[in-house]
Amino acid sequence: MFTAACLGLALVSTAFGRSEGGARPLTMADVLGATTASDWRTPELADLLYLDLEAGRVVIELAPAFAPAHVANIRKLARQKYWDGLAIVRVQENYVVQWGDPESGNADRARELGAAERQLPAEFTVAASAVAFTRLPDGDVYAPQVGWSNGFPVARESAADGDQAWLAHCYAAVGAGRENAADSSNGSELYVVTGHSPRHLDRNITLVGRVLTGMEVLGGLPRGRGPMGFFEDAAQRIAIRSIRLGSDVPEAERVPLQVMRTDTPAFERLVESRRNRREEWFVHPVGKVELCNVPVPVRQPPPED
Repeated sequence: MFTAACLGLALVSTAFGRSEGGARPLTMADVLGATTASDWRTPELADLLYLDLEAGRVVIELAPAFAPAHVANIRKLARQKYWDGLAIVRVQENYVVQWGDPESGNADRARELGAAERQLPAEFTVAASAVAFTRLPDGDVYAPQVGWSNGFPVARESAADGDQAWLAHCYAAVGAGRENAADSSNGSELYVVTGHSPRHLDRNITLVGRVLTGMEVLGGLPRGRGPMGFFEDAAQRIAIRSIRLGSDVPEAERVPLQVMRTDTPAFERLVESRRNRREEWFVHPVGKVELCNVPVPVRQPPPED
C-alpha cells in the first residue's frame, strides 16, 4: 500500500490506465506502478521515532546527515523515555503541532534531561558538497536551488555562493524549537509543520526530520485557542503515551515502511508527472511545480519484497 500522507493526498492506485485514444500521459500512479524494489529504501530503525497518542501513531524519520547533534540528543531522550507522559502543548491551525515539557521554563518542575545535552549548536545548514542532491528543475523563491536528499526536501547554494544546504520547511517537516538565541535548542521541544509550508523559517531553526506516516493523526487534533495555538488550559493538552526509537520497538509492533528513493530515474519521472499534470481533469497543465508540492511516497513493502 502506498501512502502520500506527507502531502495529505489520498492513497494512490498503482494500476496503469488507457484513454480511448490510446496511451494517456504519464501520471504519478503510472510511475509508482512501474517501480521496482531498487527504487525504494528501508529507513534505519535508529532513525525512526514512534510517537504514540490516544488518537493514533505517528512515525518520523530523523535526518542525521543534516542535524547530527540534535538527532543524537533526540535518540538519548527517546531511550530515557523523556517524552512519555508529557504533552502536545500547541496545535495551531494551518501551521504546526508542537510538543514537549509544559514546565520546561520552570527550573523547579521541569523534567530532567538525564544524559542528554542541555544546549546544542544551531544546525541550520550543512556543506552542500557533503550530502546527495537531486535538483528540481524549476525555480524557488527562497533558495538558488531546491531538490531532495535521501527523501528529504532540501534547498542549497552552489559552491560559489557558499556551498550550504539545508532542510526545507515543507508539510510534515519536523523541527526543534528554540528561544531567541540560535544555539538555544536541545531537541526536547519538537514541532511538525501541518499547514502551508512556512519556508521563511528555513535556516532559522534546526529541522531534524519529517513525518513518514500519521499526518492524519496530527491533523485531526483539536486546535489550541490561545495565542499561536497554545492550549490555555492544561486539561486541554494532549497526552503523549510514548515516543520510542524504532530500534527499541518490539519487531511485532513496528510498522514496515519503505520510502521512495529520490536519486533514481523513477523519481525523476515522478517529479515530471507532477510538473506536467495532463490527466483528463486538468485544463491547463502548468509545466512546473514547487518543491513542497512533490510528494516523496511512502509504502508498506509488498509481499514479494
